[in-house]
Amino acid sequence: MAEIRIATFNLENFDETAAGEWPSLAERLTLMRPQIVRLRANIACFQEVNGQERPNQPRSLLALTELLAGTNLAGAQLPSTRTTNNEVYDERNLVVATTFAVLNIEQLRNDLVDPLSYRRLTANPPDAAAVTISIERPILHVQLDLPNGTRLHVINVHLKSKIPTDIPGQKIDNYTWRSADAWAEGSFLSSMKRMSQALEVRRLVDQILDADPNAQIVVAGDFNAAPDEVPVMAIRGDVENTGNPDLVGRVLVPIEHTIPAPARYTLYHQGRGEMLDHMLITRNLLAHYRGSEIHNEVLHDESAAFAIDRKYPESDHAPAVATFAF
Repeated sequence: MAEIRIATFNLENFDETAAGEWPSLAERLTLMRPQIVRLRANIACFQEVNGQERPNQPRSLLALTELLAGTNLAGAQLPSTRTTNNEVYDERNLVVATTFAVLNIEQLRNDLVDPLSYRRLTANPPDAAAVTISIERPILHVQLDLPNGTRLHVINVHLKSKIPTDIPGQKIDNYTWRSADAWAEGSFLSSMKRMSQALEVRRLVDQILDADPNAQIVVAGDFNAAPDEVPVMAIRGDVENTGNPDLVGRVLVPIEHTIPAPARYTLYHQGRGEMLDHMLITRNLLAHYRGSEIHNEVLHDESAAFAIDRKYPESDHAPAVATFAF
């Protein structure tokens, strides 16, 4: 029987730094490589992985490769989000690091959900017509061949944050809004983007299950939403919400439910833990599920005034990992 460990970890703007800039990549590696070792993951869904450039070479995941050196994921395959030039993005790539054979890779951004049209109420100057509200970050869908010949669908996500979307003419500086209604509208736009992504994930899950009702699916990543918020519930598809017991086989189960409530958080904000990073699995994977961990012992309060990156160069998210036996 083979043990497989699947992890999700937002690395928080993981990148190289210029000389003299803090925190340096070396500082971050010192703190974060032991976190990767501790995961003992065969499959790791990473978010916020920046790409690096070298002369006459395509942009690639050099910093991540250095992070994985000396861990069981050293030399792992790294399917990731890609630009139209087949390079990794400059910032905030999704990556699935895996020791297993990769059968297929696709990314989706407004492929299953059309962009929205919306005329902003507080824009200055006013919008002459509705503007397009698109999904900002793609979804990464990777199909893997497990040792027992099973195909596993891994969907890596990073949903839009709750930071309000900028409204033309309504920001005094990066943190100061001219009016409360403009801030509210910016939050509304961000929620639309987040829900567009969640709907696209759910539609992708249903497409996979339409093709194979017995498909094994893991959706993991930074949802920027608590367990009971609509984006998470939309992807889960609980019968309590659909009211349709015929859809029970399509429900995605959150592995975090097996973790004691006091330890169930991946971000620490304003003095309390928040569960924003999730792993949802199809019910057929429960037969193989053995348990979960959240490595949050050293999380700092990222909202505190003194919590600068120089003092806390590690990620402000905790990794979560689930163990399966096949």
